[in-house]
Parts: sequence; C-alpha cells; structure tokens
Amino acid sequence: MGKRYYCDYCDRSFQDNLHNRKKHLNGVQHHRSKKAWFDNFRDAAAVLNEERTKEPCRKFLQTGQCVFGTSCRFSHMSERHMKMLEQKIDDEKRQKEDPDQDGSSAERRIDEWLSRREKKLAALTSGRVLKMEEEECAENIEIPPYLMSIPDLPPSLHPPPTGGWRVTLHNEWG
Repeated sequence: MGKRYYCDYCDRSFQDNLHNRKKHLNGVQHHRSKKAWFDNFRDAAAVLNEERTKEPCRKFLQTGQCVFGTSCRFSHMSERHMKMLEQKIDDEKRQKEDPDQDGSSAERRIDEWLSRREKKLAALTSGRVLKMEEEECAENIEIPPYLMSIPDLPPSLHPPPTGGWRVTLHNEWG
C-alpha cells in the first residue's frame, strides 16, 4: 500500500500521487471546505459588512432552512444577530481604545500581592511566622460570580479551604 495524503480542510484521505493530489486541491469541494475553515477566523466587522451588502434569503426567512447553506449568496442573518454582531464590534473598539479600563484594578491587585509577599519574606527572614497574615489571605479570596453559576466546578477551580490544605506525607509507594 502506498502513501496516503490527508486533507485537514476536507477531513479526507486518498492515495498520494501527483494526479490525485492536484485533482483534489483544484476541486470545488476542497475550495469550499478551505473557505469555510478560514471564514471561522474572520473579523466580526468584515462579517457584518459582508452580511449588510447581501439581501435577506427569502427561503431561509420563511422556513428557517436553505438548501444552499453557507454557500448561499443571500444573507441568513436575522436583525437580532446583526445587532449582536454590532455590539460585539463596539465592545472590541472600546476595549482597544481604553485598555486600562480594567487594568487599573489588576495593577492594584498586583501591588497588594507584592506588598504581602515582601511582608512574608521579611517575617520568614526574621524567624517569626505571620499567622494573622495567612488568615487574612484566606479571607480575601473572592470567587468570581460567574464561576458560582457553574454546577460542576472542577476541584482545581475551588478556593482553598480556610485552614489551608492538609498535607499528608506518604512514605510508602506502591
């Protein structure tokens, strides 16, 4: 059995020789699959501009289906989807214009963390243990509200217990 060529775009494999590969790469199915793949990574503004230039697909509006699918020359986007896309573009623009909007709170958290770290290092070098500082760190842990809405949160995303993690030494292996 000879070599096989696998096309990632089409999710197909075939015998690898010059004739078969050339026939596949110049085929309509390959071009459609490649276009669909790269359309996944298009900018939201480009998608919106393209959809605005198209007329709405009557068949899609009436039945919710179109036999041409993604290759239809008419738009399958509803007004609601267009507004959501516009909102997404506006959010991206605001984020680009004012990146420090959320950055100031992050800088403050970093500064707080660095100051606590310096205190801990100073306490360790002097030989005393900051028990109160450890308790304060455990109390300041905040769980983002969007994580609380997830029913089966993985254990790695749960906050540490108030007393800290219990360390058990296992001397025996096997």
